[in-house]
Amino acid sequence: MSIPHDGFSDEDIVEILKLKRIAVVGMSRDPRKAAHLVPKYLLENGYEIIPVNPYADEILGLKVYKSLKEIPEDIDIVEVFRPSDEVLDIVREAVEKNVKVIWLQEGIYNREAVEYAKKHGIKIVWNRCMYVEHRRLKDKL
Repeated sequence: MSIPHDGFSDEDIVEILKLKRIAVVGMSRDPRKAAHLVPKYLLENGYEIIPVNPYADEILGLKVYKSLKEIPEDIDIVEVFRPSDEVLDIVREAVEKNVKVIWLQEGIYNREAVEYAKKHGIKIVWNRCMYVEHRRLKDKL
């Protein structure tokens, strides 16, 4: 399956990257995995990271939530490190949390989830790495 482009320009991505509170669904305890390295990089670059992982209590010294529903504060971005077939349920939870943006990491795309997010007025980025995009556009932030 080829993944279509998400339609966002560099200017759009810069505006999204200016949002600072990111819930990371599928954040990993394993320091070798992208689902650990990317949020760690974002944390080191001034973002507030809220890990979401049902199998951990703490990652990078941060309290981990079992689901988006458990997070008491508002969320700007939900960054997703889960397989494409699990994305729709995560997007539904994100819609309930009234987030501004859903960001599906590189290789992740779910057409139904994209349509659901858009229908509810939430921007959804897909098949992009936040680390790569932040490094590429850092001078515009």
